[in-house]
Amino acid sequence: MTEGEARDRLQATVSRETFSRLETYASALVKWQKTINLVSPSTLPDLWARHFLDSAQVFELSDEKRGLWLDIGSGGGFPGLVCAAMAKEKAPDMQFTFIESDLRKGSFLRTVAAEMGLKIGVLTRRIEDTPRQNAAILSARALAPLTRLLGFAEQHLATGGTALFLKGATHAKEVEQALEHWRMKIDLVSSQTADEAVILKIGDVRRA
Repeated sequence: MTEGEARDRLQATVSRETFSRLETYASALVKWQKTINLVSPSTLPDLWARHFLDSAQVFELSDEKRGLWLDIGSGGGFPGLVCAAMAKEKAPDMQFTFIESDLRKGSFLRTVAAEMGLKIGVLTRRIEDTPRQNAAILSARALAPLTRLLGFAEQHLATGGTALFLKGATHAKEVEQALEHWRMKIDLVSSQTADEAVILKIGDVRRA
């Protein structure tokens, strides 16, 4: 998928106001990337396909329209900040909190969210050291193996909550390894942006 095709697809699925917020985000990310490594430099030419459209599909998998959406290991804000931009109109009762231990990246998240007109919370601390958040939705992208992510889900998801994890071509092996230690309800949704990639939609997480 080309950058133009990715932009067109995303623009066709969100309002003009939401797309404008995403353009603000893209401009800020390119600017801050010069001093902070927010995304892999090799992906900047494919920003809309590799990061924005990839993140937008996560929001569409959420069944919740209210409560807390917790994005962990947020880095440059994917997928959480894209989801927050979409929720501004589609799920205005949803609250967003980001956990990012890097102070500079936390500053980026606060600044760009304000520029986008979004109200979010940013916790600049380690995920495992953060008090229980009781989130309705927990999201993560390119953060850790599934077994470790499920530990975070056990810690921070509310009862009945859902985890949404983006995973690449090794997802089948990660699921197999995780099932040695965990039990869960899991759906694998094919990614719109990358062959062999999936979004894992997980609930009812408990230790084996």
